Amino acid sequence: MYQIVRFYRDRPTRRRRVITRNVTLEQAQAHCQDPETSSSTCKGKTARARTRRVGAWFDGYEKME
Repeated sequence: MYQIVRFYRDRPTRRRRVITRNVTLEQAQAHCQDPETSSSTCKGKTARARTRRVGAWFDGYEKME
């Protein structure tokens, strides 16, 4: 199983946050391929507001221990 993690470039006290746990590799990859999961490619109102508030960010995934 995998977890989706949001990584922040400009947040020294909080560099990462778990978004979703217990997803398959295919689900994690599909999530991360969505343009709305990165500050550099997002177009949606919520994602753009997040970028203004916290700076650069992107979603990645990692295998759960």
